[in-house]
Amino acid sequence: MTERTAADVRPAGRSAVLVTFDSLEQVVAFRGGLGPDPEGVLPGVHEVVSGARTLLLRFDPTRTDPVRLRSALDLVVPVPPAPSTDDATLVVPVRYDGEDLDGLAASLGTSRDALVDWHTGQVWTSAFCGFAPGFSYCTGTEPSLGVPRRSTARTSVPAGSVALAGEFSAVYPRSSPGGWQLVGRTDVAMWSLDRDPPALAPPGTRLRYVAVTS
Repeated sequence: MTERTAADVRPAGRSAVLVTFDSLEQVVAFRGGLGPDPEGVLPGVHEVVSGARTLLLRFDPTRTDPVRLRSALDLVVPVPPAPSTDDATLVVPVRYDGEDLDGLAASLGTSRDALVDWHTGQVWTSAFCGFAPGFSYCTGTEPSLGVPRRSTARTSVPAGSVALAGEFSAVYPRSSPGGWQLVGRTDVAMWSLDRDPPALAPPGTRLRYVAVTS
């Protein structure tokens, strides 16, 4: 059984608490421990907002309060992402023809094919969303390559660009400036107001990238 993770819990206004962790891995595992319906684990909590080191829990003050939530949080058992790709819930087909792919592989001391194999050979989990609507910061189950950001950001990155930076992988949901390393492209729409929720990969979503040629 995974050990429970001690975290700092503080009130954030009248109807929320901010839970702070020591690492992103702890955030992802703790969010995993809440399951698909956090209110089933934390009665009264109606929204969970993930960050790089935090979880913001919004609650109904008529049903719970920070004291009761603190006690309930102590009972949550973190669930780290499983290493297998078999139960990933979202498949993202990628054409690995990104402008930075070859240069990035060379700078990491590896080959283009090996970098693609690393990217496709693991489960990724959406840790949190930010920067732009639908931009999901995903962490993998393989050791991070510590990918550096570009020294100069692009003024326009095409929508659907699959990119790496630091320990994260992400898909640009729309055309925007960006300094991440571009390794490929996908036709998958990461953000659509025709969906509920609009973000295709909200925090907690498990996914894997699959190489395609067309």
